[in-house]
Amino acid sequence: MMEASINVLGAPLESCGTDPVTGFFRNGCCDTGATDRGMHTVCALMTAEFLALSKYLGNDLSTPRPEFGFRGLKPGDRWCLCAGRFLQAHEEGAAPRVRLGATHRRTLEVVPLEVLKLYAIDLA
Repeated sequence: MMEASINVLGAPLESCGTDPVTGFFRNGCCDTGATDRGMHTVCALMTAEFLALSKYLGNDLSTPRPEFGFRGLKPGDRWCLCAGRFLQAHEEGAAPRVRLGATHRRTLEVVPLEVLKLYAIDLA
C-alpha cells in the first residue's frame, strides 16, 4: 500500500517520469510504502557521473536488462532513486540534480531538505 503522495515541499507529489516509467510501483511517481524497503523517493535527473558511481557501488542502472523490460538509463533520464543512495552520492560529490516537486516527503527522513535544495532543478 502506498503512503500519502506528498512531496518534500508539502504539496501533492508530481510525476517523475514515464520514459522510462519509474517509481517503485512503476507508476511514474516516487511513491513509497511498506514494501519499498529501499525508499525509492528521490526524483533525480541521471548524469553520467552518477550512473558510473551507482555501477561502481553495485547497482548498474545503465545496462539494459530486457528480461525485466528495462532498457537501461542514460544521462537525462528521470528516475526514482533510493534516498540513501542519493545521500551517498552527495557525500561522494556525484549527486544528480533533483525535482523537489516529484520527490516524496519520506525522503526527509534520510536527506535534509537543505541538501536536496542544493541539487534542485525546480526552485525559482
